[in-house]
Amino acid sequence: MTASNHRLIRSLSLAALIGLGALAAMAGVAPRPASAAPATSRSYLVQAQSADAAARAVSAAGGQVLSPLPLINAVGAQLDRGELAQLQHTPGVRVYENRSVATEAKTTVFTSGTSPSDNLNQFYTNYPMLVGADQLQAAGITGKGVTVAFLDSGLWRNNINDHYGKRLLAMVDFIGSANGAAFTGDANGHGTHVTSIAASADANNAGQYDGIAPGASVVVARAFQSNGSASYLDVIKALNWIVANQAAYKIRVLNLSFGAPPQSYYWDDPLNQAVMKAWAAGIVVVTSAGNSGPQAMSIGVPGNVPYVITVGALTDNYTPYDGSDDRLASFSSTGPTFEGFVKPELVAPGGHMVATMPSNSYLVNLFGAEMKPNGTLFTMSGTSQAAAVTSGVVALMLQSEPTLTPDQVKCKLMAAARPAVTATGNLAYSVFQQGAGLINALSAIHSAATGCANAGLNIAADLAGSAHYGGPANLDASGNYYVMNMQGSIWGQPVSGDGYTWSQGYTWSQGYTWSQGYTWSQGYTWSQGYTWSQGYTWSQGYTWSQGYTWSQSLGWLPGSFNTQGLAQPMSVDPWVSQE
Repeated sequence: MTASNHRLIRSLSLAALIGLGALAAMAGVAPRPASAAPATSRSYLVQAQSADAAARAVSAAGGQVLSPLPLINAVGAQLDRGELAQLQHTPGVRVYENRSVATEAKTTVFTSGTSPSDNLNQFYTNYPMLVGADQLQAAGITGKGVTVAFLDSGLWRNNINDHYGKRLLAMVDFIGSANGAAFTGDANGHGTHVTSIAASADANNAGQYDGIAPGASVVVARAFQSNGSASYLDVIKALNWIVANQAAYKIRVLNLSFGAPPQSYYWDDPLNQAVMKAWAAGIVVVTSAGNSGPQAMSIGVPGNVPYVITVGALTDNYTPYDGSDDRLASFSSTGPTFEGFVKPELVAPGGHMVATMPSNSYLVNLFGAEMKPNGTLFTMSGTSQAAAVTSGVVALMLQSEPTLTPDQVKCKLMAAARPAVTATGNLAYSVFQQGAGLINALSAIHSAATGCANAGLNIAADLAGSAHYGGPANLDASGNYYVMNMQGSIWGQPVSGDGYTWSQGYTWSQGYTWSQGYTWSQGYTWSQGYTWSQGYTWSQGYTWSQGYTWSQSLGWLPGSFNTQGLAQPMSVDPWVSQE
């Protein structure tokens, strides 16, 4: 990379941050206070053979170490231009930009004239019933003894005793210099909503639980500020703490309801590396697919990690007791990933999800909402909510069978899912849209499937850099995405033939299963042979081993530079209209 390109990257990155601050100001949100460091100094992630080695390299260059990140052999660092340049040319050191992260979602709330207060149930998605969790709850399987960690914007303090009580084991803050300090509250609201869906012990008028796993224990790691903004550094600090405290709090499940456009191969993204470390440590990681559908290849980070369980969204069409009109949500992000993996793995309820929200939170105030009937319920749509449903189901599975590994959980979930099919039995949506289908908690717990997830992948080798992987998806000469190398057959093409166009109105089959029991989680050693519609092949093989600042986007063509990714923050699922 030339010196002029380095200057271009730095100036564009600074402009992106300025633009994000301006957007925050337009929304009536005060920007994050400026650092006391010089104006030319910025935060980065510096990676080496170990966190200690990274810290020594930063100190030798004259930079300031902000936070150790041993999970990915890195540190957060404050560097000026000269210090950055020195580290970029230090053997064995890699420097990544500290990308921005933001919580967002679109919502419709209960406002005057919107819904009759005496018949609120018609606006609920009865998600425990829809996924079969209510039957498990009735049998005493509530997630008891299993801890789910939520990396999000926090948890409403006034909501703790009512909904969680002693099940709330820890609330830790990683925003800025907090670095694991205790906290209470959720000024944004997104974290409270997601946690409520997965683990609330509240019950409706019929005595049915509102949450999927009402007996599960909860750990809350806050990395998102009140306006929904965060950084890679803060999120990775939280991931580092979660893995380090896995045994102390018996953390078995990790819910990540956020995403960002990919900026590199999955294995070169530092946040993805941290997520992979969590999976390798035995934590079942559940991520949202994103709300950028229905276009293909819209799965974000960290949902593009092949190992984890990535979840898309369906809607019940406002008829929770009538499954005949359930459909894929139009906003639900679609695969394949840039490396050819079929994503999402499955779909879960994510349309007009009613759950708890602080009445004075940023999200409520932003939309001028009047919540009814008691000032605590809020409706949101998104794959964030679908991921929360899935995290709750995983907690039920692990209570029922505590010895399950993450790969085994993923296999059982996919084998038990029910795909949407047409009246003739054909897939209503491709596997790139719905994965294996709608999650089914009851069937997953009773599934005997084994060895069907992450076949051909070696996460230890992937993390060590000795092997990386591509999935079975590719693009044919007609522009159709398909699944290759499945016993010589081509799978995954929907009725429309284009491989990723979503369709409305198809029913969710109660009994249809994938032909021959295929799951869509197989991987192959990276062959650099995938051809995509951008007009270039992956055999161009741009590497990230030379210590360049992490600013390059996968959207570039050979010989050019695409700066679009620099201005795109990571988000906890972009706002979408209710479905």
